[in-house]
Order: sequence, then C-alpha cells, then structure tokens
Amino acid sequence: MGYLNEFRLNWTNLLGAGLGLAFGSAFNHYMMNLFGPALIGEFGWSRSQFALVGSLGLIGMLVTPIAGRIADVLGPRTATMIGFSVIPTGFIALSFMTGPIWQFYTILMVKSAIGIIATTMTFTRVVIERFDRARGMALACLLSCPPLVGAIAAPIIGHIIEVDGWRTAYRVMALVSATAGIAAVMLISKYVDAAGNRRPPAPKLDWAEFREFCRNPVFVLLLAGMFLVNFPQVLVSSQMSIMMMENGASAAYATALVSIYASTVIVGRFIGGYALDRVAPHFVAIVSLGLPALGFLLLASPIDAGWALALAISLVGLAQGAETDVASVLTSRRFAIGHYSFILSLLMTSMGLASALGSMLLSVTLHGGGNFKLFLIICAAATLGGALCFFLTGTMGARHDRRMGELA
Repeated sequence: MGYLNEFRLNWTNLLGAGLGLAFGSAFNHYMMNLFGPALIGEFGWSRSQFALVGSLGLIGMLVTPIAGRIADVLGPRTATMIGFSVIPTGFIALSFMTGPIWQFYTILMVKSAIGIIATTMTFTRVVIERFDRARGMALACLLSCPPLVGAIAAPIIGHIIEVDGWRTAYRVMALVSATAGIAAVMLISKYVDAAGNRRPPAPKLDWAEFREFCRNPVFVLLLAGMFLVNFPQVLVSSQMSIMMMENGASAAYATALVSIYASTVIVGRFIGGYALDRVAPHFVAIVSLGLPALGFLLLASPIDAGWALALAISLVGLAQGAETDVASVLTSRRFAIGHYSFILSLLMTSMGLASALGSMLLSVTLHGGGNFKLFLIICAAATLGGALCFFLTGTMGARHDRRMGELA
C-alpha cells in the first residue's frame, strides 16, 4: 500500500483516535490549572492541598498495566467506550462538589483509575494496526492532537470560568468530552486485516511469557530509556518560566519562550514522524532524544543571552514527546501486536515514575535557596543515557533475535 494511500484509507480511524486522545484523560490535564484559583477561592482550600492533585497520578500508574491489558483483549473501540463512560461523568461530578477537599480527590482518583484506558496506549494502537509505511507520520498527527486542542480550548474554558463560573465550565467540558467520545467510537472501525480477517483474540499472557518480556533486551532498554528521558519532565511541565527568569529572562520574554517551546514541540513531532518512516528508529532516537541534553547544558552554562535561552528551549522542545513516537514504533516492530497496549502501558508507568522522582529530586536541589544548575546537569546526563538506551535497541535487539533464531 502506498504511503499517502494509507492516510486515504484510514483517515477516519486516525481522526477518531485523535478525538479520543485529545478529549480523553488528556483533556483534564490541560485544563486543570485553570480551575485552581476559582476552587481555592470558593472553598478556601490551601495551595498545598490543591498541589497534591499532582500526586494522584501515582494511582494511575498502578492501574495502567491493567488498562493496557484490557485494551489488548477488548480492542481500542471497546476500550474507548469504557474510558468515555467515566470521563464525562467525572466532569459532571466535579461540577456538583460542595466543598470538602476529599470530594475533589475521590472524583479525580476514580476518573484517573478508569479513564486511564482512554490514553496513548489505546489510541496509538489504532494507528499501529492500520498504518505501516506511514506509521511514524500518522503517530505524529495523532500525538499532536492533545496539545493543539489544549491550546484552543484553554482560553475558551478560562473565559467560561470567569464569566459563568467553574461549575458551568465543568459541565461544558463534560458535554464536549462526551460528544468527542461518541464521535471517536463511531469513527474507529472494527479492525479487519488486508485479507478481510478480524483481529484475532489477544494471546494469553502468563508469568512465563511476562518473564520472557523482562529478559528481552529490547524491552529492558525501552523501559530504562523511557525512565531516563522523562526524568526532566518537571522542568517543562511546571518550572519553565521560573527557570527562564532565573537565567536572566524578563517575565515577558519567559512567556515568549514558553510559546517558542510549544511551537517546537509540534514541529519536532512531525520531523520525527517523517524520519521514523524512512530511517531505523534507533538512529532517529539517538539524534532526537539526545538534543535536549545540549539544551539542558546550555541552560546550566553561564551564557544567559536571549538567543541562547531560545536555542536551548528549542532543542528541548524539538524532542519533547519524541520518545512516545519512537517507543510506539519500536514496540510495534519488535513485539507481537497482541501485546502492544500492555507493553506500552509498562513504558508509560516507567515514564510516570521518572516524572515523579524527578520532581522530588528538583525539590531537594532547590531546597535552601539552591538554583536549577545541578538539576539541569543531572537532566543532561539522564537524557543522554536514555537516548543511548533507545539506540542500543537496534544493536542488542538484533543480536537477541539472531540468538533466538539459533535456539529455534
């Protein structure tokens, strides 16, 4: 099948997956900070209580592998139905809160624990099953949907909160999410291969096979790589403006740098997607995932000129999210498709753990008036190590395959 022909035949499934990914669990991720001031102001919660919301992601990490296995067994379409039966309901429940902080925590925990199924591990499988030659570019299109929707929806939801109140905003989000979920289910068709056969049942997964995964060097390297390259995640998720201002940027220029970062993220995704369709994934990984190390070292250096900050943040942005594209392609090429969502869910768990531990280490390094330099140097080393792990999947993976062939 031709490169563009894959898009012509499968664009409805790609659109459905994009809607599901953008308006699933990721939708609340991009909107959460908008509700903070209104909720704190009305209910008198402290900022530290509201900040604990970030730790609720650890609950999602515990159930992510279970959700991945469900997506493998039931298929993305049914998994989407399950996820979107909870996410809009959660938004409605949030709109009826009466004040106790435990209500907020409980609703978000339930929404996270079940809604986690409406995330990357489910919707990338839609692409993996239907795209081959254009897999990298299709993944780039899919994974660009959440930040694009977030950029468009954030000012709209913010305006609704300001004019009509946070309760109305949550109900609007529930309506939008439910509508997008229904559209996603309708657009994602039941999988049928080139010969007209439906998806075979997911293979059984017993402890012996799981141990085999753990002994596979490709899996171990992917797990380590995902952990290391996501260790600096806290910098881009919540500390960017503060870090830029510490490096001498004005408040206005720090805001401009955030915009530059967001733009380079999308550009980097499409460059990476194009490259993945033409170059071996491990070569793409060493280049794209190694770039942030240069950016972190530049930020840690004494150079604080505006051009240097813009260059550094652009290098970080070009690679942001590339690990998901590379990991999705490598997982789909190196493991049975029947286990795809489960394996990717384990990689996502590694990613979440790295982000949490990175946040803790940053807190330690900043304690007592410290600056970002030590943490930036650690991040540069971690990023280089992660890029190397992804690169070694090409050499060590091939060696493992030859050994397995000889044993067979």
